[in-house]
Amino acid sequence: MKRVLLVMLSFLVLLTGCGKRENELVMVTEAGFAPYEYYQNGEIVGVDIDIANEIAEYMGKKLVIKDVAFDSIINELNSGKADFAAAGMSITPERLEEVDFSLKYVVSNQVVIIRKEDNIELDKIDGKKIAVQLGNVADGYAKEHYKNSEIIRQKKYLSMVEDLKAGKVDLIIMDNLPAQEIVKANDGLKIIPGYLFSDSYGIAVKKGNTELVNNINVVLKRLMDEGKIEEYIINHSK
Repeated sequence: MKRVLLVMLSFLVLLTGCGKRENELVMVTEAGFAPYEYYQNGEIVGVDIDIANEIAEYMGKKLVIKDVAFDSIINELNSGKADFAAAGMSITPERLEEVDFSLKYVVSNQVVIIRKEDNIELDKIDGKKIAVQLGNVADGYAKEHYKNSEIIRQKKYLSMVEDLKAGKVDLIIMDNLPAQEIVKANDGLKIIPGYLFSDSYGIAVKKGNTELVNNINVVLKRLMDEGKIEEYIINHSK
């Protein structure tokens, strides 16, 4: 009898958990990438969060946000721990082998941050000590293009900034808008004029989740048509 009751209880717990999950839409991100995702008064906010809230509202779900290391994001999707990823994620051929992407909603330029007293030009980077985010598109670009450089891979941009200010690295390669936020907050840093390459952001889902990516695309298209994404970027870049 006890065994039967235990089985029934386990089944009810499972049903309750499933019911709760049905009403939630879990977004995974790495909240150190202003203006797209960052902490403000203990809460994760940003451009991607504004977009995610619109997606959740359209689907009639409650948005739940998980903050993880950037290089863990795809695993979160493929293991079923999250429904979608909005994290300033560039659409690349390598990532398309692992996940599906929405429409592109932002085009970003990859720029270089250096110390103000240094005079490094974009075509003189090879041989310098370069900081990049682990798993980011800048990581792959640096590995391919700067064969004579030592590449320092960090999980957090804050760690890269501290290393740059301390002289442990010569430069950081990263997306333009977050780079502008970093330079704004650190007087001793500057961005080298120009950019290395451009890439496009998309929202990632587990491969084969066509229904979810279609819903996301409906929302993204509306937001882009209404000029809302540009509005979100301006609001979070003040």
